[in-house]
Amino acid sequence: IPSTSHLEACQFVAEDLTAQLSLRIVQWLEGLASKSLDLERKVRGSHVGSYLPTSGIWHHTQRYLKKGTSNSSTIHHLDFDAPTREHAHQLPDDKKQDESLLEDLWTLLRAGRLEEACELCRSAGQPWRAATLCPFGGLDQFPSVEALLKNGKNRTLQAIELESGIAHQWRLWKWASYCASEKIADQDGGKFEAALYAAQCSNLQRMLPTCTDWESACWAMAKSWLDVQVDLELAHLPPGRVDERFGDVIEGSPASSDRAFQPSNGPENWPLQILNQQPRQLSDLLQKLHSGEMVHESVTRACKEQQRQIEMILMLGDIPRLLDLIWSWVAPSEDDQSVFRPDGDPQMIRFGAHLVLVLRYLLNEEIKDDFREKIMNVGDLILHMYAMFLFSKQHEELVGIYASQLARHRCIDLFVHMMELRLNSSVHVKYKIFISAMEYLPFSAGDDSKGSFEEIIERVLSRSREIRAGKYDKLSDVAEQHRQQSLQKAMAVQWLCFTPPSTIADVKDASTKLLLRALIHSNVLFREFSLISMWRVPAMPIGAHTLLSFLAEPLKQLSESSDTSEDYNVSENLKEFQDWSEYYSCDATYRNWLKIELDNAEISLELSSEEKQRAISAAKETLNSSLSLLLRKENPWLVLPEDNNYELTESVFLELHATAMLCLPSGECMCPDATVCTTLMSALYSSVSEEEVSNRQLMVNVSISSMDNYRIDVVLRCLAVVGDGLGAHELNDGGILGTVMAAGFKGELPRFQNGVTMEISRLDAWYSTKEGSLEGPATYIVRGLCRRCCLPEVILRSMQVSVSLMESGITPESHDELIELVASPETGFLHLFSQQQLQEFLLFEREYSIFQMELQEEELSS
Repeated sequence: IPSTSHLEACQFVAEDLTAQLSLRIVQWLEGLASKSLDLERKVRGSHVGSYLPTSGIWHHTQRYLKKGTSNSSTIHHLDFDAPTREHAHQLPDDKKQDESLLEDLWTLLRAGRLEEACELCRSAGQPWRAATLCPFGGLDQFPSVEALLKNGKNRTLQAIELESGIAHQWRLWKWASYCASEKIADQDGGKFEAALYAAQCSNLQRMLPTCTDWESACWAMAKSWLDVQVDLELAHLPPGRVDERFGDVIEGSPASSDRAFQPSNGPENWPLQILNQQPRQLSDLLQKLHSGEMVHESVTRACKEQQRQIEMILMLGDIPRLLDLIWSWVAPSEDDQSVFRPDGDPQMIRFGAHLVLVLRYLLNEEIKDDFREKIMNVGDLILHMYAMFLFSKQHEELVGIYASQLARHRCIDLFVHMMELRLNSSVHVKYKIFISAMEYLPFSAGDDSKGSFEEIIERVLSRSREIRAGKYDKLSDVAEQHRQQSLQKAMAVQWLCFTPPSTIADVKDASTKLLLRALIHSNVLFREFSLISMWRVPAMPIGAHTLLSFLAEPLKQLSESSDTSEDYNVSENLKEFQDWSEYYSCDATYRNWLKIELDNAEISLELSSEEKQRAISAAKETLNSSLSLLLRKENPWLVLPEDNNYELTESVFLELHATAMLCLPSGECMCPDATVCTTLMSALYSSVSEEEVSNRQLMVNVSISSMDNYRIDVVLRCLAVVGDGLGAHELNDGGILGTVMAAGFKGELPRFQNGVTMEISRLDAWYSTKEGSLEGPATYIVRGLCRRCCLPEVILRSMQVSVSLMESGITPESHDELIELVASPETGFLHLFSQQQLQEFLLFEREYSIFQMELQEEELSS
């Protein structure tokens, strides 16, 4: 089948990358213009080209000529060539209507609606104009596959070119359109009519005056550039017909590009006439938009707009430059380098984030190393910025979509930061963040490139226990400060208590792991909280009770699942949790009684019988709960098997790391200095014998905390021995490290200020190697330390309540039993007491005995 110029043009564009790029730019801009027309029709109910039939006929001029009137500036004939031939014009009304019609034709042509433009010409009574716009029987000459398919089996062009040769008629039509556009412009025939014919022949000089916006100017240049590339290709098609005079111009020689060609050059030399107007490459095209002499000033201004800069860089395909540009627009200012505060235009941040996602998806397999680094690093910064923007606008549920595309460390940092900011928010807000992370991130770490939910939670829990510089406007109430800080630590556990969505994989397994982690971490916090709740005040240890409220229902379900308990070794952790639950219940009853006692003490009048009975009931409840805790023979409180028992042959060391505040008996904070640290270190050494220090290689270090000048860091280290680090620990008192620290917590350090206590902020115990490398947690030390501090305090509180009851004339039924518990070697309670605690115990017993004797005397006298 004989080829045609259109077929050759389509084949050329399909094979040439530069021509393909030009084609895509033209189709993109025409598509935008076409959508704009459709929107206008939808909104206004009409659009360009809505004319009455024959509105393009010059009726006013026709009536004027029928009257026989003559004017040199008015045409004397009504054919369409008359204005050009006679160097005259229609009457103003006809010319104005003609200009309006031509403007609409240009608008349709600009939108790629050539057929609609031709139909408008015919309906307006100007079929001759339709013929000039659509030669070769109205065939679509656009060099695209769509146009080729649209033309189908039409053989008109093939028949024409069989006779005249390929592209001969093509060049003739282009040359004729060029001549028409130049002639119309020279005679001031109207810029739209000149532009119509200039668009058919790439005559930019006549097209650009009508292009007052960026998209139109870019379309005009891209379309002209595409048509010229096709024209040059078609001019070379016939073998031996390539004129050597084309060479300089085609190669872009400066000398030839400045040369002006007149229409008289003839169609055989096409497209030499307009080559000097065309760009040589895409960068030249964009440069012409920026600073071309023929470009309207509004187009030049538009080139500085963000949207246009993005579009031009996308045309060039310079993605790294585009990413850098977008980041420069949305990045925080130099004065504030915090990437967690989204600045800049929200729309630009949104666009940049979605552009990054699209580019990563499209170019995933083709990204080169240097390009990959750019799209990953800068792309992550943009995605991170948009995620924080969504977060700042309370769209937490959407954050996971974008955070999941970040590098592992950035994803984890982002969620940790958000969770910390929303720590005290409502359950609904926190659950949105939880769901967002669970749905879009893997639950467990598997791929190094992706952050996992478990890693995020571990970081959140770890950071919740970190020591941070406090704001000490009032240093007189250390206990209250620790109460509030414990609440913040407890709130972090709530992230583990939510129910995972059923849509994730292995939802049951994930739910169990979350609750187990909550259980383990809660026990760690319970140990710390117990050591800061020794003060005999009515205020409840708010952190501990918050934890209990979070975990009550979830752990009830966990304990009821027998298979879960076996698979995950839940029982020991659950038993410790239950022990702490009982302890804090006992603690709460005591504080409730103490509050009632203090309230009653403030009443100057005699108490009513109801008030007295209320105090007595609270006292009895306190004694009952305390004895219930102390009388556990089968499973003593906080006595659990140690998981990490080391073999006797191993050389193992033990370490205890603590951060604490020094508190005076008045409750005020004691600001530490180097002298205080040295004195405290010496006092800690003195809490055990020199022989033990030597045999156990005990080392003590005390320093001011680097995180908070009001806190101290204490590090104890010793050699593990049988019964304390190696094998089972039968005494359950924390060993030698527990002994040393207990003296500090109880305020009974020798050679140190009397009554000064260490109020714990963080406490951890570890097994370590000879070189000092930490191995695993030595939980038995902290548990034993808690027994050494908590159990004597429970007993002393019970003695206090017993004395109060006896003073009220009520003999407690369990007082003698309480004395026997302390004295009995089977319970081992006696060696948990310090010297001062034993003295206090005896003083309570003395007061009890005095009140008891007074009561007996009253009974005898009565």
